[in-house]
Amino acid sequence: MRKINLILIAVFLCLSTPVDAAEKKDRNWQDETIYSMVVDRFNNGDTSNDVDVNANDPLAYNGGDFQGIIDKLDYIHDMGFTAIRLTPVFDNAPKGYHGYWVEDFYKVDEHFGTMKKFKQLVKEAHKRDMKVLIDFVANNVAESHEWVKDPGKQDWFHKKSQQELENAWVDGLPDLNQDNPEVRDYLIEAAKWWINKTDIDGYSLPQVNYVPVSFWQEFSAAVKKEKADFFLVGVPAENQEIEAERYESAGIDSLFDYAHNENLRTVFANTSRSFESLKTNQENGQATTTFFDNEFTSRFTKDIVDERQFPGSRWKTALTYLYTTPGVPVVYYGTEIALNGGETPDNRSLMSFRAEKELMDFITKLGELRNKLPSLTRGTMEMLYDKEGIAVYKRIYQGETSIIAINNTRESQKVTLTSEQLEDGKELRGLLTGDVVRPYKDQYNIIIDRDNSEIYVLAEKTGLNLPLISAVGISVLLILVFLVLIIKRSKRNIVE
Repeated sequence: MRKINLILIAVFLCLSTPVDAAEKKDRNWQDETIYSMVVDRFNNGDTSNDVDVNANDPLAYNGGDFQGIIDKLDYIHDMGFTAIRLTPVFDNAPKGYHGYWVEDFYKVDEHFGTMKKFKQLVKEAHKRDMKVLIDFVANNVAESHEWVKDPGKQDWFHKKSQQELENAWVDGLPDLNQDNPEVRDYLIEAAKWWINKTDIDGYSLPQVNYVPVSFWQEFSAAVKKEKADFFLVGVPAENQEIEAERYESAGIDSLFDYAHNENLRTVFANTSRSFESLKTNQENGQATTTFFDNEFTSRFTKDIVDERQFPGSRWKTALTYLYTTPGVPVVYYGTEIALNGGETPDNRSLMSFRAEKELMDFITKLGELRNKLPSLTRGTMEMLYDKEGIAVYKRIYQGETSIIAINNTRESQKVTLTSEQLEDGKELRGLLTGDVVRPYKDQYNIIIDRDNSEIYVLAEKTGLNLPLISAVGISVLLILVFLVLIIKRSKRNIVE
């Protein structure tokens, strides 16, 4: 019986007709989908390092560690994520659960585990073809850092009275003077050391706009000599307007786009809102990192709840847009269960792994399609229709055309596309819900239910699926042959 089953599977695989897709020969940074975590708040996998841990205190260590992340790598990978981003893992001052109060750039925080365990985390991620990014804090150190009281290192810091944007103390933390060659060399050497020691794949750079661009130029050149495809993503201080071109020319590959984030939250927190405010990113978003929330903002779920909307539906519509438009999507831990939370530290609550199967399954399907269709990550983008909450747009890459239809309204909607907008004589095959749209009088009529989306690919008309019919016929024939053999063997056994 097992042999017959294997034959049947082989027949279906060989004769099925998958949608033709363009090929991703080399994996580029814009192909990634990143799952972002506050290490201390994700998962406690090793209680032996629970020193001064109090899960009831949002300002104390809550117990998350490297082992906890290792234990959940399959969980993250199975949702389609291709990279993880971690808050700083360096040794921190007491209650520095978030990682930004660095006391030693060459040690891991003992609350998270050992260097050996962190290296295991990176190795296990790579086994799953997932990249690992960590925050590298270059702007400041902890007030308790030994440099602060060292008379010989007073010029390693800016004076507290300075107010210039790139030279200001943030949250009262000692601000490093990157114009000092010794400081520059120290930070760059530490960054190179981590790459060579642990084989990480990238740095996210918090408060990137509080550090001189000249430093980032040297930093970028140095780390990319250690690892050519090393990824650098800048995280500007929240609500700060910056000139992205300056940082990109200095070697920063991408930037968290806070202006786009505000527009995304406004458009998708409720229904029937135009996509017009998202236009700039649609046209110029390949170099941006897109997101709905992170460790510095309130949770997007809070916006949804404040609007008296249902989080599951809002998140599904929002993530469809995030996954299918230009930019590198970063999804904050807990999104898959619609975790709620206000300002810091409420937005960094301990992760709960309670089942939210419908939303998790949807994220998994989105991840699968994003990884399969290069037009969703590399394609050009053209908005075909945008009116009061319903949008249809087209992405094209090397002959592959994806059409994304989003109905962010409270009613079913119909959108008619012409043969001028789409190639005539083909059909749209839906990959989320299985919808198929064939042209009628040179028009494609797309109907999308309320609070629903569909990702189509433009393909040749199928007509009768002869290979599938053949596969079914052969399968039935094999089953009949198998039954005849069983009957004959039974009769033989009876005679004997």
